[in-house]
Amino acid sequence: MGSDSKELLGIEPLELRFPFETKKQISCSMQLTNRTDDYIAFKVKTTSPKKYCVRPNSGIVPPRSTSDVIVTMQAQREAPADMQCKDKFLVQSVVVTEGTTTKDVTGEMFNKGSGNVVDERKLKVVYVQPPRPPSPVREGSEEGSSPRASLSEGGNLNYQDATRAHKDAEDVTSDSETSALISRLTEERNSAIQQNNKLLEEMDLVRREISKQNGGFPFVFVVVVALLGILLGYIMKR
Repeated sequence: MGSDSKELLGIEPLELRFPFETKKQISCSMQLTNRTDDYIAFKVKTTSPKKYCVRPNSGIVPPRSTSDVIVTMQAQREAPADMQCKDKFLVQSVVVTEGTTTKDVTGEMFNKGSGNVVDERKLKVVYVQPPRPPSPVREGSEEGSSPRASLSEGGNLNYQDATRAHKDAEDVTSDSETSALISRLTEERNSAIQQNNKLLEEMDLVRREISKQNGGFPFVFVVVVALLGILLGYIMKR
């Protein structure tokens, strides 16, 4: 089979653009598109084979189809001067017979001295700055517009409203917790006062009974008063 087209494969892009970062592997891809009715064999070469890994570096592109090629640059210790790169890639393509597989692709197919019509396309390598991470703080909008843009196109809820609602919810929760704590402490205080009054009444009653019987304050009364005082102190500390 044969083809009169000089450009057997369409290649996109014609520049391999690597977002360069030191000590990091970087990959980019290109597409080989066969716009003919023939089977096309391709082979990718580079001037720096130790620096780049190409997968696949050769193969077959059926008629009217596309093949993706991934080029990975090994991690580099330092950036080149002025971010300029002199590396080149060469994509060779040739028409083959139907039924040819990737295993059948050899270097001899791309030898022009054998009479094969070989199409060659050169690609440059370009280093670009890596993409900047998104800023966690939203930048202010243009003059005349609100710096807090709406979260939805309809403008039903903007960032300022959402912040205010969240703060109000926190205030309500905080007020509820404070009220509950004050109520619980008040109940405990009232309970302690009631128990204290009850103990005082019981102590007064015991004192009167003992005074009637003995006319004084015997040792037993002193002990009872001391025990009641200890119990009262324990209750008040709770």
